[in-house]
Amino acid sequence: MKPVAKLARVLTLPSAIVLVISIMVGSGVFKKIAPMSAELQSPGLVLLCWLLAGLVSLAGALTNAEMAGMFPQSGGEYVYYQKVYNRFFAFLYGWSNFTVVRTASISALAYIFAQSLVGLLSLVDETGFATKGIASVLIIGLSLVNYRGIRFAGGISWVLTCAILLTISGLVITGFSSEIGTFANLSHNSPASDAGTIQGLVLVKALFIASLGAFWGYDGWNNIAFIGEEIKNPQRNLPLALGLGTLFVMGIYLLLNLMYVYVLPIEELMALNLTPNRIAAVEVIRRISGTTGATLVSVLILCTTFNATNSTILTSARIYYAMARDGLFFRSVARIHPDYQSPSVSIVLQAVLAVALVWSGTFDQLTDMLVFASFIFYGATAFGVMLFRRSHPELPRPYRVIGYPVLPVIFCLFCLTLVAITLIEQPREALMGLGLIATGVPFYWFWHRQKPG
Repeated sequence: MKPVAKLARVLTLPSAIVLVISIMVGSGVFKKIAPMSAELQSPGLVLLCWLLAGLVSLAGALTNAEMAGMFPQSGGEYVYYQKVYNRFFAFLYGWSNFTVVRTASISALAYIFAQSLVGLLSLVDETGFATKGIASVLIIGLSLVNYRGIRFAGGISWVLTCAILLTISGLVITGFSSEIGTFANLSHNSPASDAGTIQGLVLVKALFIASLGAFWGYDGWNNIAFIGEEIKNPQRNLPLALGLGTLFVMGIYLLLNLMYVYVLPIEELMALNLTPNRIAAVEVIRRISGTTGATLVSVLILCTTFNATNSTILTSARIYYAMARDGLFFRSVARIHPDYQSPSVSIVLQAVLAVALVWSGTFDQLTDMLVFASFIFYGATAFGVMLFRRSHPELPRPYRVIGYPVLPVIFCLFCLTLVAITLIEQPREALMGLGLIATGVPFYWFWHRQKPG
């Protein structure tokens, strides 16, 4: 009798760290500084936003790591929520990832790649057909790569991530060695900011709105937990990958944004936000080394969005596989390819929905809800760590969150604050996000009532 196919446990600690980096480093760090500068009008506040968002993400990663070490299974938080809360809440998490968080992220990343390629090649695409076509081809192509197994897809991430990090290092060195840059830009606010127009509650609101851009750049640090069954020595390597990967990305982001404000004064960064399709990183390097340097940065953005799309496809498909294995999704999605040892049906289903979102155009609206939906569940994980400490203190914990209970409490309070402010400031997006999560309720009862096959 042929043995039942199962996922291959092949990823080492360096491979896991590379995946964390490849998921997080997308397009955000190259372009978000322009709208953040327009909102805050102060380079110091912009850098503070990136620092705070990084520290909050690191706190979340270190808190999440305790659960990751205890339950290193496919599905990540989906598994944790079954242990801490119940199957219903776990299903809603998986459903929200399928309908909003992960699938829309794949569509958005692929679309950004396509937009960048169309711009780089100076193609005319008034209807958007070419852009959507390129995005669809990318999703299908990378899904086929992941269909062939984690070794193949992970190898692509290794090569691209190393090339990306080397190129970013070159950009940082080029920027800080440029004669046109000055550290005086760091203390130079816009005239409006110096006049005191941004202060008090207005400043708090501006910091919140600007921080959403930074959180989009950091989002994805938790994805590595989705593939716990494919990491060697996961009790040790999963927590390490979460912490070290997030810390490394935080360092990259701070250096890049510091370089931007070193080269360009705040007024010029603010002006970039007024012109469509102008990317801060491209304009900074164009100022230093002309068209050749700008083209190099454009290619770099292509590589980062390509890489992030690949890694998001790789990790996200494991959530739906885990749900199906538990009888809470289409049963066929639980199949493992006998030769490639990949969740092949889950990858195909994910690709179909992601391509459909690209052509529907709704993914752009869905990504507006992404940060809101993500932080509901981030907070639930941190709260779950504290609940589980009280209800199951006897269980072995390969990693215990540092600074307990202060770090989880701070992270929980931040998540609660972000969700509350979003409900107040962006009620439409917030309620639509909650509505999409709620659409999973009838599906849960349908699958829950089915007898296990």
